[in-house]
Amino acid sequence: MGSDDHYPEEGPTHYVTVSGFWMDKCTVTNAQFQHFVEETDYVTVAERQPNPKDYADALPELLVPGSAVFVKPAHRVDLRNPGNWWTYVPGANWQNPEGPRSSLKGRWNHPVVHIAYEDAEAYAAWAGKSLPTEAQWECAARGGLEGAVYNWGNEFAPGDKMMANTWQGEFPWQNLLLDGYERTAPVGSFPPNGYGLFDMASNVWEWTTDWYQDSHPENATKACCVPVNPRGGTMEQSFDPAQPEVRIPRKVLKGGSFLCAPDYCSRYRPAARIPETIDTSTCHIGFRCIYFLKSSLLILAPN
Repeated sequence: MGSDDHYPEEGPTHYVTVSGFWMDKCTVTNAQFQHFVEETDYVTVAERQPNPKDYADALPELLVPGSAVFVKPAHRVDLRNPGNWWTYVPGANWQNPEGPRSSLKGRWNHPVVHIAYEDAEAYAAWAGKSLPTEAQWECAARGGLEGAVYNWGNEFAPGDKMMANTWQGEFPWQNLLLDGYERTAPVGSFPPNGYGLFDMASNVWEWTTDWYQDSHPENATKACCVPVNPRGGTMEQSFDPAQPEVRIPRKVLKGGSFLCAPDYCSRYRPAARIPETIDTSTCHIGFRCIYFLKSSLLILAPN
């Protein structure tokens, strides 16, 4: 797991062991999430009225149902201020990805977005599945290519072929669309990895169950001490060092999104990871599920 060659929170590299599991080939789509909502009447975090007691310092105009939407500026902006391209849009949610005037028309096979952590957990429970740990997700994303930079190898665009839905051009104002997509792409639009999993790099960030800590543990000194099914940090310690004043617990997101760019956020790699507050939803966060077989014994009944 991890990388010593990119962002500091990805290190140090270390060995872990994970037990066997099955993983969804694709992230959960809008069509799949709608089926869940129709059966359960579930209301996502982005569709609920925020409780002012939970956000004492929030501006009144932000205490309405909504979510964060990427709005592309018309020119170069200061990359130190994400507010130059992120906007809280009232009425933005999984059914209206860019706000009330948008819809899912033509996007039923796109990944569902504006999903907070508890939304992903609720869907997984309904489906009889689970969300992956960070170690499970990274193991699956690598597709058997141990130590490779990307889940398809070490070259970003082999033979000039785009392998994932990323940002090409100068972020956040210039998108060259070399991959053909301005925002999300239909699931499975790019080649799968070695395990047959699609979009394990970019398109949307994916939730994991691990509480965020700002580095990995040191590698075990002996083979007998390699951790099995590690679970990351603790809730009490899961804050972002870049925002120590915001003490809302954070989970690990993996995979990168359509907004990841070489000049700003080259996190379309298996080792990449970022913290995200559990109450946050955006237009580039989705999820996929895993499943454990109840038994390894297969019993065939007679006809």
